[in-house]
Amino acid sequence: MASPSTVLLPREELPQGSGHVRAKERTLEQVSLLRNCKNMDELRQVHAQMLKMGLLCNPFCASNLVFSSALPAWGDMDYAYSIFQRIEEPSTLDYNAMIKGHVKELDFEEALVVFEEMLERGVVANRVTYASVFKACAKLGCVERGRQVHGQVLKRGFRDDVLVQNSLISMYGKCRRVSEACSVFGLMEEKNGATWSSLIGVLAKSSMWWDCLETFRDMNHNASLKVDDSTLACVLSACAHLGTLVSGKCIHGYLLRNFSGENVIVQTSLIDMYIKCGHLGKGLCVFERMGRKNHLTYAVIISGLAAFGHAHEAFRCFEKMLEDGIKPDGAVYVGLLVACQRGILVEEGFRLFDQMRLEHGIEPQVEHYGCIVGLLGRAGLFEKALKWIEEMPTKHNDTVWRSLLSAAKLHHDLEIAEIAARKLDELDLMDGGDYVVLANMYARDKRWDKVETVRTMMAAKGLSQVPGLCFVEVQGTLHKFHWHDKTHPCCDEIYEMVHQMEWQLKFEGYSPDTSEIPINFSEEEKRQRLKHHCQKLAIAYALLYTPKDTTIRITRNVRMCSDCHRYTKLVSRIYHRNIIVQERNVFHHFRDETCSCNDHW
Repeated sequence: MASPSTVLLPREELPQGSGHVRAKERTLEQVSLLRNCKNMDELRQVHAQMLKMGLLCNPFCASNLVFSSALPAWGDMDYAYSIFQRIEEPSTLDYNAMIKGHVKELDFEEALVVFEEMLERGVVANRVTYASVFKACAKLGCVERGRQVHGQVLKRGFRDDVLVQNSLISMYGKCRRVSEACSVFGLMEEKNGATWSSLIGVLAKSSMWWDCLETFRDMNHNASLKVDDSTLACVLSACAHLGTLVSGKCIHGYLLRNFSGENVIVQTSLIDMYIKCGHLGKGLCVFERMGRKNHLTYAVIISGLAAFGHAHEAFRCFEKMLEDGIKPDGAVYVGLLVACQRGILVEEGFRLFDQMRLEHGIEPQVEHYGCIVGLLGRAGLFEKALKWIEEMPTKHNDTVWRSLLSAAKLHHDLEIAEIAARKLDELDLMDGGDYVVLANMYARDKRWDKVETVRTMMAAKGLSQVPGLCFVEVQGTLHKFHWHDKTHPCCDEIYEMVHQMEWQLKFEGYSPDTSEIPINFSEEEKRQRLKHHCQKLAIAYALLYTPKDTTIRITRNVRMCSDCHRYTKLVSRIYHRNIIVQERNVFHHFRDETCSCNDHW
């Protein structure tokens, strides 16, 4: 007997839609199971169940099956394709799943093939389609293909779609078409945080550091925009390359105000910024306060300690890394070998080289061999260095021979310098700086005929000496100086200060070292040329416009001459200032007439 509340209807009297309702419920149940799958085995079981229930003729089910087999990290594109090709009229969603799946699997060519098929079949692309296609074009470097799709985007009315335009900026940037990326950005009426982040990433990738910083400042004018971790890493990298410590500190403050959690990548970028801006102490402070560290964090701090000449501190840091159970990589060992090179610790260098190979199974690369060459060269062991190069299993490159050339200059060994220069020339890797090193060495021995030969070779190859530049940050502004610079607004005060400095240095026994000037001038002419070197102008300006207790931080684009090195040592004592000079990957810390390089650079 049926209960009074239950109404029994004959089959023919059931509502017409009830079967459809039950089918829909079964469909939704199976789709829910699909979306909860954790691996391909589970997905295959749901697929088999859907086949038994006859649900695959339903486009909704088929689309979800393609989606679920193509897009998860554990997905299988072959399996997804086997389902996709059985769909008679694939939809935009089906094609999107296949294109995104191929991009996920790094099969960018196939992603574009699927997109072409989609267009040929007249299936309408949407914003998700174009975002995935632009990513594939970017990864392949197919800027022309990207431009064609850009044209389609404009015709289809996606000019103001933020997702599509952000992908377009990223595509042009990764294809090294920065002006086109900036053009797209400039034409956008609506921009979100991802838009600004895309452009900042493009500028950083193209080493347009000033533009990167300026764009970040413009972004911050809109308080509603959220800055992500990758953007902060890019901006910190810009500060590191420019040596703008004040800007870097401002970004550190922004981090403290706006980010509560700890991000290892951003914190590592922060350490790198402080080190490259010449503030090793602050970099160490951030490092010590970090809760979690990875191999990249240790690589940055070890390389920083090595660059400042603190070899033993670098070794202790490495021991702590091993104690923390973090496995070192090749970059960590490059930093350690550079530390050995700076400290001329030959035995320790070879011990670490063997440890890298035998204990940690890291195959030495040419950079590691180059470090050993530099170490042996700085120790004056040139025969061993040449033998090491001969026995290297890897192909010689400019790193190895340039390390030898630099060591030959340190010891003023012209024979070795000529060997290194000849090998660089044979590899067609001799640059203007290498020729200048050789010319300076000949000039020191007053072999003017050889100096002229080197200059003729440079001219024949269309090479020239890179003009020396110095950058110094004063009151948050970076100031640039070149030799005999008269363009600075404070030019008169700077030159008067240089004059006063030289008088004081003369009372301390300073005499200009003219040995490295590769021109056969009179001694007086050579002294006049040295008088207004860019480093001296930068120091003079910093002494005039920074408080007496502050450290002067200078960044150079080329190696400093021996005269500027001696001059800066004396200034550090007479004016009671710490002066840190960065040249390439080496830092000189001048204090009380000493330098951290111990006059070996």
